[in-house]
Amino acid sequence: MNYSKLDSRKIKDIFAKRAMFFLCLCILSLTLFIAVGLWHKSAAIFSLVSLKSVIFSTAWRPFSGQFGLGGFIIGTFWVTAIAMLISIPLSVLTAIYLSEYAGRRLRNISEPIIDLLAGISPVVYGVWGVIAIVPLVRNWLMPFFSRRLPFFPFASDNFTGFSVLSAGIVLAVMTFPIIISISKEALKTVPLEIREASLALGATKWQTIKYAVLKKAWPGIIAAVILGLSRAFGETMAVLMVAGCAIGVIPKSIFDAGYPLPALIANTYGEMMSVPLYDAAILLAAFMLLTVTTLFNVIGWGVLLHIHAKES
Repeated sequence: MNYSKLDSRKIKDIFAKRAMFFLCLCILSLTLFIAVGLWHKSAAIFSLVSLKSVIFSTAWRPFSGQFGLGGFIIGTFWVTAIAMLISIPLSVLTAIYLSEYAGRRLRNISEPIIDLLAGISPVVYGVWGVIAIVPLVRNWLMPFFSRRLPFFPFASDNFTGFSVLSAGIVLAVMTFPIIISISKEALKTVPLEIREASLALGATKWQTIKYAVLKKAWPGIIAAVILGLSRAFGETMAVLMVAGCAIGVIPKSIFDAGYPLPALIANTYGEMMSVPLYDAAILLAAFMLLTVTTLFNVIGWGVLLHIHAKES
């Protein structure tokens, strides 16, 4: 036996393993490096204001040294919540239909269309929102709710149509492909024997899906929702074009204008060099956006681990 060749193969295997581990560690460390860099650049603002006042204050007057991000945080959560309330049920039900009910021909037609929706540029979605969704909200939805539910929090003094509802609808459409595709793949992983056993016991098609298939595919569906939520929370251009972006306006209705954090960063980044601490405030907003997105993912993975632990 040639021991020199055997030793050389072992050395190559060890080198390849350690090299891939190092490269994997570099990729996984990018989030930490980005977070540390943003925090380091934004820490200068705390020489003027406290973190509490930055988060909870709604006064955004950089020329006067007031950098309250509260209004932008509220706008971000409004838009994201509306998007997910629209997107989650429609996407999951669509994935169930395509996976369990639709014929092969319809599935073959729908998959390229879903992939096409995922590949459309956010700017195109924003233009579509301006020419289609904003008039729909202004001319149809706002008058409908204002006449029939005048005391409900749908009423608003904003009659332009540029609102958190418009931004939420556009974001919901943008998250459809992610949630549908991943949910459909999760449903496909459920063994056929589970469906056949449920049907053999006398369950209907819907009962089989509800009590057998969804129970097994639930972790994958949760992962799909998490990815859709991350996409909606961090989207910039489409939201910037349809949300209204009115500084100092706190949304109290779905028809009010909003100013999410991603839109603030994109809209004001070029102005920050001329005002003291403006750059620190904008980078702090970016750090907060990264932190919340990471927190959502950690919570989601915690749910997935809990579900896997219960199943095992």
